[in-house]
Amino acid sequence: MLFRILHDERSGELSYLLADTDACEAVLVDPHSRDLPVLLALLDERGLRLRWVLRTHQHDHLHPMEFSLLGRLGAPLVQGEAREGALAVAEGAQLPFGHERVRVLSTPGHTAACLSFVWRDRVFCGGLLAVDACPHQPVPAEPAALWDSVTGRIFTLPDETLLFAGHERQARAVSTVLEQRRWHPFFARQTRDGFLARVASLHAATHQEPYAV
Repeated sequence: MLFRILHDERSGELSYLLADTDACEAVLVDPHSRDLPVLLALLDERGLRLRWVLRTHQHDHLHPMEFSLLGRLGAPLVQGEAREGALAVAEGAQLPFGHERVRVLSTPGHTAACLSFVWRDRVFCGGLLAVDACPHQPVPAEPAALWDSVTGRIFTLPDETLLFAGHERQARAVSTVLEQRRWHPFFARQTRDGFLARVASLHAATHQEPYAV
């Protein structure tokens, strides 16, 4: 197996390459079009066929060409937001690559149609745990759904499950379910109502002081 983390130091964004090297098949999680030469070179170097492009979430309104450019990777593009050219997948769907499987979790909240992807003991959850730390979105799109996704879908996984973020600015890039359940600044020792009230105050502050992207 091959597992690679690609980190953009300027933006803090993270992408992931998973590959079954015996079967020569790979998956990319949260790739960015600016990295296409590097991504294609990585695949070519190992002789890997790309089976899936998986997007936990997207901010394509900030980068209008992003979706079409990612199409150049030549693999089905899976994302939660419905769009022509994107593959719609059901909750719990199993996406094969080689002898491996990636399982799809519906985890809305950071954006309205966020997905998380489970592979072995790892979950790629994008901006789900960022809350106020996403460089493109200072507050969650759907706070109530975010609470339910995190506490009901992520925090119920085994303690040792590894959580991989979509960016690392003001947040951990890799953590465990146990760590986040105990110490996350927005979710640990918090009630649903308390969480929603805190996010509402963030939203009010953001509208008073416009966020600069």
